[in-house]
Amino acid sequence: MPLQGWEKTGIVQHDVNQIDAIAPVIISASRATDIPAFFPLWFSNRLKAGYMLWTNPFNAKQVQYVSFQNTRVVVFWSKNPKPLFRYLPELDERGINYYFQFTLNDYEKEGLEPNVPSLLQRVESFKELAERVGKKRVIWRFDPLLLSDAVTIERLIDRISFLADLLQGYTEKLVISFADIRQYRHVLHNLAFKQMNYREFTVEQMTGFAERLTQLNREWGLKVATCAEEINLAGIENNRCIDDTLMVELFRNDNELMSYLGYSPDLFGERPSWPYRKDKGQRKACGCIVSKDIGMYDTCNHLCTYCPEFTHESP
Repeated sequence: MPLQGWEKTGIVQHDVNQIDAIAPVIISASRATDIPAFFPLWFSNRLKAGYMLWTNPFNAKQVQYVSFQNTRVVVFWSKNPKPLFRYLPELDERGINYYFQFTLNDYEKEGLEPNVPSLLQRVESFKELAERVGKKRVIWRFDPLLLSDAVTIERLIDRISFLADLLQGYTEKLVISFADIRQYRHVLHNLAFKQMNYREFTVEQMTGFAERLTQLNREWGLKVATCAEEINLAGIENNRCIDDTLMVELFRNDNELMSYLGYSPDLFGERPSWPYRKDKGQRKACGCIVSKDIGMYDTCNHLCTYCPEFTHESP
């Protein structure tokens, strides 16, 4: 029977109690924290147990059991997925598909990502992962793009170019976003503490940046996309990070997943189509399809200066 959505199921705890749970088909792990970097063993243990307990970050009294019994895809988000590598065979053995949103920024000089490995270590992890799972399953994110007196558009372009050259043959897609953090006063405080005179991108700067990136991409041959940006930029797509099109391309032999997505091959050679299951819990400009995010805020130890979840304590 085709999976229609987050079906309800029962979880048996300690061979006694049965608890109601949801059983999502697509898991996001995670927008809220870096599970591959900091919680790979926890993830492995919960996968073996078959379920986890999730708490609503906006209402601690709202808890929800999440079962993995219907899970067909896990989308990992990480700046350092290497600690998870040893556990990937467990997903393969269970027949669970997965791909990675790998954020690889270069803010080393500014010290904005203090607890990530060095840039070249992360590049090597990126290459190792792509060699293990295939370059289509490792999506490069330079995210967010930050401007300041020191970090100019020219320097951002140079840093992206440097990484793009190193990653040739190891990915097919680059996702960018423009920082939008004026609403987070504590983030502005964090950046000021780092002596970074932060500035928002103007529409003209976004357009000019996109033009430069598109010109350079003629050599790289990447798909370039923006994440949750309302602006439309020539030569750059609007991205779906939880991406049904990519899932169809990569995991077409997974009949249960294809049935859930509503995909079926076209016998007459026309381009197939399927329903768009937009995730209504995300921002309006977000293109992601529906998934269940299993992360928790305030648990990431990267302590990135620009992260809304981190407040730098002044000495």
